[in-house]
Amino acid sequence: MGYLIYGSGAEYEIEDRTLAHLKIAIVAKLRLQESFLVNWTVSSEQGSGRVSIWLSPAISLQFRFAGSRPPELNRVWLEALAISSHGTRGMVVMPEDEAEAYLASAPNAG
Repeated sequence: MGYLIYGSGAEYEIEDRTLAHLKIAIVAKLRLQESFLVNWTVSSEQGSGRVSIWLSPAISLQFRFAGSRPPELNRVWLEALAISSHGTRGMVVMPEDEAEAYLASAPNAG
């Protein structure tokens, strides 16, 4: 498990493979100076609930991985994360196996 560390040190534990995909999708938007919302569901093992954070290029952001090797990236998953970021809910952190179905149902998917 890795960590997304935001702002003054808020740490969010996220599985390394998911975090690697989030890193690419988030950095692509921040490079364009875009601010946006990121949302995910917290598992019952971690206490349940939902998390939403507002990401802005002006606020520090770190990605800390537990593993030493970066995973192979899934372009479909990256596209689903990027497309979801344009919706009213912001970027939705979805499981990898749901990305293709998300794209099939997304009105603005190309």
